[in-house]
Amino acid sequence: MTGRRIVSPPPPERGERGERGGHARPRGPSGSRPGGPSLPPGSRVVGSPRSRDAASPPVPASPPVPASSPARRASSPARRAAKRSRLAALVIVAVGVLVIGLATGFGSEPSAEPATQAFLLDWQLQQYGAAGALTTAAPDTVAADLKGAFSQVDATQLFLSMNSVVQHGGTAQASFTASVSLAGAEHNWTYRGRFGLRRIDGAWKVDWSPSVINPNLGPGERLALVTEFPARAAVLDAEGDPLELSAPAYEVGVWPARLASEAATARAFAARTGLAAGQVLGQIAAAPPNQFFRLATLDPAEYARLRAALGKVPGLVVQKVSERLFQAEATGLVGAVGSEVDPVLRADGAYYLPGTTVGLSGLEQAYQRQLLGTPTTEVVAVNPAGSQTAVLARWAGVPGTSVRTTISSQVQNAALNALGTTSSSGEIVAVQASTGQVLAVAQHQGAGVLPAAGPLAAKLVPGTAFTIVSAAALLSDGLTASTQISCENSFTVGGQTFTSDGTGEEKPFSADFADGCGTAFAGMSERLTPGQFDEVVTAFGIGAKWSPSPVPLFSGSVPSGAEGAGLAAETIGQGNILVSPLSMAMVAAEVDSGRWHAPQVVVGGTDPEDPASNPGAALAPSALSALRSLMRTAVSSGAAHAADTPGAPVYGQVGLVHSGSGWMSWFVGYRDHVAFTVLESGPTAQLSAAALAGAFVEALGHVSAVGN
Repeated sequence: MTGRRIVSPPPPERGERGERGGHARPRGPSGSRPGGPSLPPGSRVVGSPRSRDAASPPVPASPPVPASSPARRASSPARRAAKRSRLAALVIVAVGVLVIGLATGFGSEPSAEPATQAFLLDWQLQQYGAAGALTTAAPDTVAADLKGAFSQVDATQLFLSMNSVVQHGGTAQASFTASVSLAGAEHNWTYRGRFGLRRIDGAWKVDWSPSVINPNLGPGERLALVTEFPARAAVLDAEGDPLELSAPAYEVGVWPARLASEAATARAFAARTGLAAGQVLGQIAAAPPNQFFRLATLDPAEYARLRAALGKVPGLVVQKVSERLFQAEATGLVGAVGSEVDPVLRADGAYYLPGTTVGLSGLEQAYQRQLLGTPTTEVVAVNPAGSQTAVLARWAGVPGTSVRTTISSQVQNAALNALGTTSSSGEIVAVQASTGQVLAVAQHQGAGVLPAAGPLAAKLVPGTAFTIVSAAALLSDGLTASTQISCENSFTVGGQTFTSDGTGEEKPFSADFADGCGTAFAGMSERLTPGQFDEVVTAFGIGAKWSPSPVPLFSGSVPSGAEGAGLAAETIGQGNILVSPLSMAMVAAEVDSGRWHAPQVVVGGTDPEDPASNPGAALAPSALSALRSLMRTAVSSGAAHAADTPGAPVYGQVGLVHSGSGWMSWFVGYRDHVAFTVLESGPTAQLSAAALAGAFVEALGHVSAVGN
């Protein structure tokens, strides 16, 4: 063993136990400290923040007390073994003396352990200059390399612990364990490192090379952190095709090696996007230097808003790409997606990570975690040319999982085609009458104002489109389609006067319904009790607590117990009645199918037979038959005539409502088991949702098999 010395604490003696049986008692500064993490035999915690003040110098190793020392004689195994064999005790004593010699050095030869501990401690505490002074290289060079390694993996914490030091005369080999916390990635990189030491002019120095930082780094190589999100999973239609559309987007990023100052670019980009400059800098510094590094992907509107400001960010590069991300069919259901710079992420305290997307509304928001997935993160070695030479650590990500909706591509496309024929704003929501599955949610922004909450959850006044419900109540009370009712120019109920374009001529009730005569319904409201009206409203599911849905749905709101003028106003869809386009489509669906069904937007998401969401019994067959006849007359010869098209008959009713922002025209009806609501919005009353309904039906063609 001449010339070779192993400097490391000896293993604990057999029988020596700490407070918990079977664990070695802490051995002082050379081993783990009380309260610190357990370490394997021979390892030492160097500079743990929990056990040593940052300003304290490294603690040199202390020689262990020999097993034969009086301080341990009472509990030593040698003491107990003496009863069996004095020779065994003498051997243990001899081993203890040898261990002392190995740890402290025979003669005056200095140990490399204090220099190893000091270097690791300075490195861990980010005292890079002091660490550099303990190496064979120029301190500034080492300081730059150590500091660079910390930023190259965007680290937040570094813990180093010495394992062992093996000496061969004037040289030594040290091994250590590094534990690195990676910012934003929620990963901890742990690896075993090693480096050589040489005794120069009586002092031990660390032989410097990149492999000191990590044994897999060769000359001139550096670390880099590569984090890649999977493509955001799609929201699918009922056939399994993506509802997101491939559309233009703008990638903004940098070539790190070409930047005059990474810090200046990071600050400028963060200032213009609202991100944290330190987080942006961490990502740039950790990226492979000679590859384009994407900082964010922006939709056209966001890019247009930021374009001038981003033009002032030094070194920023813009690339136009095509992504299935920011544009979708059935937007009112699918929702919108935001990018890395969206304020929603910052409000949630999310760490900035390129590739992150966030659902802002609809199913994109409801299923954010499922659609996003998790990124794959790699620590890699990169050579001076910028090429990756090795993967040092890898954490595999998980792709997002798609969400399948009830949207029918045929019905959705028909709705979009119909809306494309008007310069006004419009919405169409269609449902399968026999199941309640939502088949289409389409919107078109034109001259008018669209409801903020969309076709599924908007709270709107329906006007005479609501007379479908009122007529059902009157028919249930015994009124017939042939009953003669006059359509007056004005009619007063409970002190409130209602007006229409009527001439006072008596007509069959079917004609009054077809023409949407408000005064006729106001007058007939006196036939109804509040209870009768409320019962029919409930039977149509208006105001019902629909089964839980991943997106907001509004079933409607009709105050119960209205009398006099209040009840008269409600019969013509005024007063305090509020509905959504979806809730009115569900009304038409019940007239068609004869049963009420809870709306469904996701395949398997809602049980249509859920008794908790069933509002009550369906209307009597006789009332339903008469109501269908009324709705057919309204289309064939009444105010909804523009919806009449060749082929299968269309049933429906219309309404026109004036609001402070303009006018809104309604059509509520069905054809061939597809029930739907059509809205058209514009600044004047020259609107016709019935004409849009006709265009929808024509575009729909013969999709009668849907829900049949």
